Amino acid sequence: MSMTADTRLYASAIALVSGIYWIGSAIAGGMSMMPMRDSVMLLVGVVVITHGIVLLTPLAERLGRASGPLMIVWAAIMLTNQLLTATMSSSMTVSWDAGMVGLAVLMLASGVIMSRSSREPM
Repeated sequence: MSMTADTRLYASAIALVSGIYWIGSAIAGGMSMMPMRDSVMLLVGVVVITHGIVLLTPLAERLGRASGPLMIVWAAIMLTNQLLTATMSSSMTVSWDAGMVGLAVLMLASGVIMSRSSREPM
């Protein structure tokens, strides 16, 4: 397996786990006071899972160089969501999800690696 294929498999795993985490958090937060945030989390979770599945198929070749930057966008949305949640919550509660922040940083790193490796010869 080439480095590009290995990178794609790794990125797919990150996207699938992150998407599932997002959807689970949105469903668990269904009773929260922030329905808009939960809707965004649900939608992004579905999109990220779809991206992860595409990376496992021949369609990944058609996605090409866009995959790395897309991973960066998903990570930015995750981090922005956590920042907004932290600033909108009361100071008496834990206002951000460390697991989600960790996954977002991992996804960001994956996007940067994929963006860099897509410029290297195969």
